[in-house]
Amino acid sequence: MTDTLIRIDLSKSPAEHDTIHNRWHPDIPMVARVNPGDDFIVECMDWTGGQVSNSDRAEDIRDADLSQVHYLSGPIGVKGAEPGDLLVVEILDIGAFPEQTWGFNGIFARENGGGFLTEHYPEARKSIWDFRGITTRSRHLPGVEFTGLMHPGLIGCLPSRELLDEWNRREQALIDTDPQRVPPLANPPYADTAHMGRMDKASATQAASEGARTVPPREHGGNCDIKDLTKGSRVFFPVYVKEGGLSVGDLHFSQGDGEITFCGAIEMAGWIHLRVQLIKDGMRRYAVKNPIFQPSVMQPKYQNHLIFEGISVDERGKQHYLDAHVAYRQACLNAIEYLKTFGYSGAQAYAILGTAPVQGHISGIVDIPNVCATLWLPTEIFDFDIQPQASGPHPSIQAGDLPKAPWRG
Repeated sequence: MTDTLIRIDLSKSPAEHDTIHNRWHPDIPMVARVNPGDDFIVECMDWTGGQVSNSDRAEDIRDADLSQVHYLSGPIGVKGAEPGDLLVVEILDIGAFPEQTWGFNGIFARENGGGFLTEHYPEARKSIWDFRGITTRSRHLPGVEFTGLMHPGLIGCLPSRELLDEWNRREQALIDTDPQRVPPLANPPYADTAHMGRMDKASATQAASEGARTVPPREHGGNCDIKDLTKGSRVFFPVYVKEGGLSVGDLHFSQGDGEITFCGAIEMAGWIHLRVQLIKDGMRRYAVKNPIFQPSVMQPKYQNHLIFEGISVDERGKQHYLDAHVAYRQACLNAIEYLKTFGYSGAQAYAILGTAPVQGHISGIVDIPNVCATLWLPTEIFDFDIQPQASGPHPSIQAGDLPKAPWRG
């Protein structure tokens, strides 16, 4: 019987758990230790720590305190791991808690995190998704059902002191180029809402003022949001501190490539079953700087797609030079406009692209001045035919929208 190494209580706040932390810092104490070859189960809160409810209102998305997130279970020490090694983490299984078989997707307000298309969708909105085994539907998005590809959005090892200092230096330099920007260019350390696990109070006060926020991916892994890291996948993490310090959280039931609404997946609380191994001196031997990911052979078998193209010309008609961000943005906007012809609101279409197993590709990046980015939308997830036809689109969805909450000034 596999041991559950970290348990959580959904009736309690994250602050009441000493097996959880929400900053990256080399001095956060290990909450458990395992041997290479061990497998174990880790329970995780949703990334907000329970701030979002199963409701038809979006005030909780609007008012979510993003200085608290993400809540990670760990860190877990692997005996014998040393800086320069590679920690091999196999994802054996993953699932939702039986008492909470639902998740949420959020479009965050521009003033509170924003998202990939925040200029077009600046208000907070939410959709709730009910899980039926491996499939899901939302009462807020009629006509859509798909198979989930459950995965951890965030997983990684603790940084060294040198790496933490480098993160803070380079991100602050970026912030300094436009310190008043909304949303901000990066998120600096913020001590007030830091939860440092099992650190003693004196140590935690200093560490909280320098601990790195968990929002972006970095050299150690972190918030990579790779939708194909489901059961059967494997990750090779660089080790920067003694025993590695593996932490995991931000579990997703499903996600489209890019997680474009910011809270762009179907977020859930749940559990993950892991196994760890070590490759000694693996960083040098394999010239590894960032993690290497080996996806699972398991994935939803959708055969038919509509592929939407975007190029490096923004919605105002400005030409950009080989800009993949602009190109993928245009592919998403083109797909949204297409889905609106079937009766979806723009926000509903936006949420579909963030939650369903859509694929994002850089299809061409050498032909100046335009990158060609593509978004692959599986057509089988819809209850009706969305293929283009000579007779034109036939709206199949009754007019509606996602629950929204205007920004409270």
